[in-house]
Amino acid sequence: MKSIQNACLKMFSLEGRVAIVTGASRGIGWALADGLARSGSKVLALARSKAADQCFLDLVEYQSCDVTNTEALTHHIDTFVENCGRIDVLINAAGISLPGDIQDGVEHTIKVNLIAPYRGIEAVARHMRAARSGSIINVTSLAAFQGFPNNPGYAAAKGGLSQLTRAMACDLGPFGVRVNNLVPGYIETDMTAASYKDQKINEQRCRNTMLERWGAPSDLVGAAVFLASDASSYMTGQDIVVDGGWLAKGLV
Repeated sequence: MKSIQNACLKMFSLEGRVAIVTGASRGIGWALADGLARSGSKVLALARSKAADQCFLDLVEYQSCDVTNTEALTHHIDTFVENCGRIDVLINAAGISLPGDIQDGVEHTIKVNLIAPYRGIEAVARHMRAARSGSIINVTSLAAFQGFPNNPGYAAAKGGLSQLTRAMACDLGPFGVRVNNLVPGYIETDMTAASYKDQKINEQRCRNTMLERWGAPSDLVGAAVFLASDASSYMTGQDIVVDGGWLAKGLV
């Protein structure tokens, strides 16, 4: 029995792995970087602003980076990989949501939520192909599946990112590199604060989930560790939806 338990623990272990997480100063990116680090990974956290939690900064290496600056993003990735000698995991968690009436909101949203993840994948893929292994995790959204009001850039970018995952899974699969989507439901973060604090909207979204609550960033960590680990070694091009049952809920 003990040998079976040890085998299961090893399957989910991230000891010795090297990971990069974008958008890691707060919210979902912060939780995923923290979760991977606590699961044994050496983690580079990339974000525009520095996380306030000193305990988090003691666990990860932090570099300030605007992910839309491809030269800077590639430099940070290549330097980290060179220093570590390998790269096992990339999580593209950086994202923004701008209402449709903000000038240039669509273009900037697509740059952050779609173009930047593609450039990040390009940068790590060179190293992962050579090693013939790796796991890339793109954080998408329910907006990749359903209509989303007053935010065409966000819906278009997340829908595009979802399809980019499947396209890159095809291209990188022969090299042993896996690419999957982690799909959050409504998660309480700074980005969703206005909706969360609006009692009517909050209650409506709770009613639309089977679990009748919003998610927390920590609710996504288990799925991310699964996708990053050998436990998901035969999975690629897939959507792992962590939404409290939102998409699966029928009409009532």
